[in-house]
Amino acid sequence: MKNRRDFLIKSTLGAAGLALAPAWLEGAPSIIKNYNKPDSQINGVQIGCITYSFRSLPDQSAEATLKYITDSGLSAVELMGDPAESFAGMPSPTFDRMKAWQLGGRERRGETLSDNEKNELAEIRKAAEAYSQEVAQWRANASMKPFEQLRKMYKDAGVSIYAFKPSAFGMNNTDAEIAYGMKAAKALGTSHVTLEHPSNDAHTLKLGKMGEQFGMAVAYHGHEQQTFDFWDTALAQSPKNALNLDMGHYIAAGHKDLLQLIEKQQKNILSMHTKDRQRPENGKGNVVWGSGDTPIGDVLKLMQKNKYKFPATIELEYQVPEGSNPVAEVQKCLEFCRKSLA
Repeated sequence: MKNRRDFLIKSTLGAAGLALAPAWLEGAPSIIKNYNKPDSQINGVQIGCITYSFRSLPDQSAEATLKYITDSGLSAVELMGDPAESFAGMPSPTFDRMKAWQLGGRERRGETLSDNEKNELAEIRKAAEAYSQEVAQWRANASMKPFEQLRKMYKDAGVSIYAFKPSAFGMNNTDAEIAYGMKAAKALGTSHVTLEHPSNDAHTLKLGKMGEQFGMAVAYHGHEQQTFDFWDTALAQSPKNALNLDMGHYIAAGHKDLLQLIEKQQKNILSMHTKDRQRPENGKGNVVWGSGDTPIGDVLKLMQKNKYKFPATIELEYQVPEGSNPVAEVQKCLEFCRKSLA
């Protein structure tokens, strides 16, 4: 009874207070609604994050991912496919994907695999091929309702989804999968989808034309193959083709005209991965922000000065220090942005 009486007293006082409040408090309901929600738009520059940054955390569900985002202090995100698609009911993989990435990465780097590891990788790839066919069939018939529900869940928490990156846009994906990916992105409320540049003009033409059909922009990500004119062919093919620039990889490739590239392509950049890497002469390392050669602060100031609207997307790729975790490191990256834009 005491607790109920206290609640009623406080509620009455609260109502009376609002009734007598000055005019500037007329927006109180919206203020209350947005209380304690993240806001990572800093002095005119939207800072976001790609959920790949949280890849090492054990729970990759959409709900857990949302908590990682909000705990990091972020209000905008480039969403990888797994959290959204698992939320929407996509079949779970039947093989160890982490093992596949580890062994496949070692093979690509030219490292020697033991006979057992080679056999294991071959079995994983066989299982992955069967799984890909199962996923393609699921995608062709997937409902968009769960993606709309996820969009609302994120929006209610103060997080907007500006880009979607499922594994649905590759050269081995069906047209039905590509269409699904674009429709899912629209249901999530994004302005564009992202993918690694396929280095295939026919495929960028196809994606651009499908983007026109479904009203969805396609932004191509690059690694160290990025050059000043890397995207020119794709841009000429379709008004829906665009850039998902990666500033760190561009510096690691040895280029020194990053700011000029951004100024040239600013209308075509839909999002920009932000990380600190070293130049080739310094080892090309992915390093803690502020200790490498990537002019992150200068880029952010350029965005602020020229009022560019595309987000700077934190991508955590450096080794998480012992005793820390990805959320804490993303928080540090966000603080670096705040200081740069003060």
